[in-house]
Amino acid sequence: MLDYDTDRFEDIVAKDSRYAARAYVLLMDAFSYLAEKGKNVTAADIIEEFRETALDEFGPLAYCVLEEWGVKRCEDIGEMMFNLAEFGRISRSEGDTKESFLDGYDFREAFLVPFAPR
Repeated sequence: MLDYDTDRFEDIVAKDSRYAARAYVLLMDAFSYLAEKGKNVTAADIIEEFRETALDEFGPLAYCVLEEWGVKRCEDIGEMMFNLAEFGRISRSEGDTKESFLDGYDFREAFLVPFAPR
């Protein structure tokens, strides 16, 4: 696990300020959980675990928090993953592409619908 007291992702945010540092912390929590399972992690796995982690962490506020942090679609998760790889926080396989994150979910549906009144 990362030591979040020492790694605040300032170098990444300085180069790409679209996403807040806390968004990287949340993404690394999701990615680390998947990596601990010891299997090859796909883009689909990452975006789903990111959704679950955000909902667990923020509940009905997840959509607002993520939007505030600049994460508004699954493609943003892909951009962040590639930033993490570029800055040496994670490794990536030769076949990994940003396009793998295009076929994700709609953020409004994924983060607001579970809390909508019936």
